[in-house]
Amino acid sequence: MNNETMVLAQIGCGYWGPNLLRNYTALPNCRLKYVVDASAERRAYVEANFPRCQAVGSVDTVLADPEVKGVIIATPAGTHFALSKKALQAGKHVFVEKPLATRVAEVDELARHAAERELVVMAGHTFIYNAAVRYVKSLIENGDLGEIRYIHSQRLNLGRIRSDIDALWNFAPHDISIIQFWLGNPEPLSVHRLGMDYMQEGIDDVVFLNMVYPGKIIANIHVSWLDPQKVRKMIVVGSRKMVVYDDVAEDKIAICDKGIDKKAVLGQNMDFDRPRSPEFSYRSGDILLPQVKFVEPLRVEAEHFLDCVRNGTVPQTGLAHARTVVSILEQANAAGKRADRTTPAYV
Repeated sequence: MNNETMVLAQIGCGYWGPNLLRNYTALPNCRLKYVVDASAERRAYVEANFPRCQAVGSVDTVLADPEVKGVIIATPAGTHFALSKKALQAGKHVFVEKPLATRVAEVDELARHAAERELVVMAGHTFIYNAAVRYVKSLIENGDLGEIRYIHSQRLNLGRIRSDIDALWNFAPHDISIIQFWLGNPEPLSVHRLGMDYMQEGIDDVVFLNMVYPGKIIANIHVSWLDPQKVRKMIVVGSRKMVVYDDVAEDKIAICDKGIDKKAVLGQNMDFDRPRSPEFSYRSGDILLPQVKFVEPLRVEAEHFLDCVRNGTVPQTGLAHARTVVSILEQANAAGKRADRTTPAYV
């Protein structure tokens, strides 16, 4: 399959679907044969803008076609599991937008189906394929930041309000995925959530998510679609340096040579009669704005999916990565219910 044209189909062409459609149709040695959407209006959009694709209304058309090797799923989150399962059972490789599913048990079931048929399952955690995110990963791995102390993330906007999932499930998969990627995909020791529903009962518009990781690392995620500013910012605080990743700024990365160190005190641990309070020195050095070569992450992501299918390799955002993200979201949901919530945070 390495050199032949790979035939794919896409299920769903709503808000995010056209971006996937644009990227996959532009790839060499790739043919997007079908686009499935229940809406006649969306099928008309496909026919007008992507005439080489057949716009159809039934998923069964795609699954019954032996020429189709893989499917791209870009539908509401609550449908991801069922559609992915049907595609795997039909022998198709699967790329599915985030989140892969809404429960860990569903991810595990997809993993079983994929293993039985030796099929690739990849989740669309697009930011893992962002050059700026990968640059921060290299800083962490190289030890440039020192020991990681905490990560703070904000993903805010005014709208677009959804009714199928809440702000946590809509926005936080991005930030959770990035944090997991940066830290090496560990399981957090604890997950705590505080959210509130203002516009629609049972659907949180704003959520604060706190996680504690091994090594005294804490992470805080703030997501909201009720905020006056569009913010896409993450801060990583290390013992040596700190870095700001701002996805909406012209300079995506700012490395700050700032920190606080304990001063070495002469005679420390000797003068037991007169214990001293620790003394500190403050560092406020240069701020480095590195140039990061930008390539559209969706393009990189789409190429990676094709490479994994052709070579039988495990995707960077495959089942293990997607499972941890879903696990954290599921724990957050449970934490919300324990806080005297009566309605699930997703539909």
